[in-house]
Amino acid sequence: MTNTSSALEEAVLAGADAEELAACPLPDEYRAAFLRSEDQGIFRGVKDKDVRRTLHVGEVPMPELAPDEVVVAVMAAAVNYNTVWSATFEPVPTFRFLKDLGKRGGWESRHDRDYQVVGSDAAGVVVRTGSAVRHWKVGDRVVVAPPVIDEQLASAQQDGMLADPVLAWGFETNFGAFGDYTVVKATQLVRKPRHLSWEEAACNTLCLGTAYRMLISQNGSRIKMGDVVLIWGATGGLGAYAVQLVQRAGGIPVGVVGSAKKAALLEKLGCRHVINRQEIGFTDCGSGDGAEEMEKWRALGAAIRKQVGEDPHVVFEHVGKQTFGASVFVARRGGSVVTCGSSTGYAHEYDNRYLWMRVKRIIGSHGANYQESVESNRLLELGLVVPTLSRVYPFEQVGQATRSVQLNEHEGKVGVLCMAPSEGLGIEDPLLREQIGEEKLRLFRDHEG
Repeated sequence: MTNTSSALEEAVLAGADAEELAACPLPDEYRAAFLRSEDQGIFRGVKDKDVRRTLHVGEVPMPELAPDEVVVAVMAAAVNYNTVWSATFEPVPTFRFLKDLGKRGGWESRHDRDYQVVGSDAAGVVVRTGSAVRHWKVGDRVVVAPPVIDEQLASAQQDGMLADPVLAWGFETNFGAFGDYTVVKATQLVRKPRHLSWEEAACNTLCLGTAYRMLISQNGSRIKMGDVVLIWGATGGLGAYAVQLVQRAGGIPVGVVGSAKKAALLEKLGCRHVINRQEIGFTDCGSGDGAEEMEKWRALGAAIRKQVGEDPHVVFEHVGKQTFGASVFVARRGGSVVTCGSSTGYAHEYDNRYLWMRVKRIIGSHGANYQESVESNRLLELGLVVPTLSRVYPFEQVGQATRSVQLNEHEGKVGVLCMAPSEGLGIEDPLLREQIGEEKLRLFRDHEG
């Protein structure tokens, strides 16, 4: 580590004021977890695409700062499934995204490198601001929302997610969360909740914002009091926030999980209606013929009605190929399926009769616009939603952290310490923390432990 890097890092860790932080020079290089372009063919013909082989830890150059950007000293980050995609170079290598971005020229050309710093969730301290940044200053404690948009497009004034293209920071751009520093647009910054530690604050923004848009926002399914909502992967990064949002909105969450351990966690979260798909034979979906699949769909529908007495108004979808046909089938007449991803495959098959003849809707949802990110973060600040952090890894084990997500060994979110030397730092409002209760804030970690 260089002396300049050490001086700034020490100032950040000491809680230095803006003047002192600004006086410490930025390092020329910083520690990061990155992919290498030369590794893109490494998994050709390999069945187990182990992400630990492609995620490297080392020094990378500090990028130049654009006028509308800030440099954040990253205290902690969190793993999302998009890092698994990046590290396996599937469905396409993300270096293609960087090359396309670089072709635009100007500041975007910085992103086209032979390495990519990945990661799309982070919490930290602003240590530099570009000349055009107005609403943030050095020393601000922030979390980072992943959507990178061109806010000068007319469509962005209606909804940031309509700005074409919308890029996912640390997936479709470079200089992501897994480093001691990151460079992001000012329109990605959201206040860090004061009662949370760095690692707790870092794990929420992507999944909570995504779930908020899908369920609560006018851009999603807009659930209302009493709505029955079927939630796939209900203890995962997305699903666990969906359960909390449905509960807070006065709805009735029905969580689908794959094991008794996950079912027990869901019950601790206060979800009264839990379906263990192992118990109803809902496994290996998408691999049988039409009759076999239909039997599984019917079994799922019967299990839902047995628990709540009616079909779901909304199905919260992100699994994709293995579950989408069932989702369309089990939604009630006039109901909707809201989808934000396809972790098991993009080529969905469903029986269209159950969509058109029963006047159901499919709603596509992607990320969260800036307002939705702020609104969902406010729920954290008020203690109405709690983090779903289950594991925390030291930075040197970022590959292992991502591997645990790749193998679905985790519940909730997996965190990574970056500049923060240990867990439990960064808490500014212990009174609110006490009011919420450590038991709630540590629910996922204690269950995992």
